[in-house]
Amino acid sequence: MNLNKYKAPEGKKVLLKNYSTDSTGGIKDKNKAVNQLEKNKSKMIELQDKLYAHNQHSLLIIFQAMDSAGKDSAIKHVMSGLNPQGTQVFSFKQPSKEELDHDYLWRTTKALPERGRIGIFNRSYYEEVLVVKVHDLIKYQNIPKERVKKNIWKNRYNDIRNFEEHLYQNGTTIIKFFLNLSKDEQKIRFIKRLDTPSKNWKFSAGDLEERKLWNKYQNCYQDAISETSTKNSPWYIVPADNKWFTRLVISDVIVNTLQKLKMKYPTLDAEQLSNIDKYKEELSKD
Repeated sequence: MNLNKYKAPEGKKVLLKNYSTDSTGGIKDKNKAVNQLEKNKSKMIELQDKLYAHNQHSLLIIFQAMDSAGKDSAIKHVMSGLNPQGTQVFSFKQPSKEELDHDYLWRTTKALPERGRIGIFNRSYYEEVLVVKVHDLIKYQNIPKERVKKNIWKNRYNDIRNFEEHLYQNGTTIIKFFLNLSKDEQKIRFIKRLDTPSKNWKFSAGDLEERKLWNKYQNCYQDAISETSTKNSPWYIVPADNKWFTRLVISDVIVNTLQKLKMKYPTLDAEQLSNIDKYKEELSKD
């Protein structure tokens, strides 16, 4: 798969209207995509094992999207099978009072993956230039008034770029997915939630209020992606109207990213290698 078509360019303005929401990359057979996803998951298991043993890199995967775009199900289907010991998932919702008493990167910084691990953020610090910007919530963040200026969003984009580059230079590889859902498909999924008793809990009246702000959110996503998609921390704009294809693209990107790290299993030193027969002999006598 040509993943470059989904990667947002560095230093260029992104227009989401130019990115398809319902593309399947020319794949017409859904079963073929599902089979490829399973193969990718097997590769991910092997690569995760190397990541854990190598213990120099970590991988941070960020998911952002409009409501009902499929973040939860993508995490569930793509990441299933990974060793829980080396994987951690965090979901970031409305910040607590304690979190608001710190800088806006504090709560996510605490959740960053250690070396050898995969960290998954279901929403992230990007909410600080998305929902906070759409709803003008900056006034509730206890920041000194004289520091809340017109360029605050530019400053935050700069903060995020520097933060992600700092993480990269210290061994954390970051990949960011924006699940690009159409407004029509969101309506279909909302209605399905209302029609299915077991899915009613996923819907709230607030979802309709957020939907009214669709264009504002799209503009904020465009700005955030344009400002923060870099060589070392790229954004991938993934078609989200067909979940089976969304999951395939995500798995391809993750496998491709891990393979580029060129990780190896640690090897025994010369002394240990020379004593292997001795160790086996001792074990056989036990």
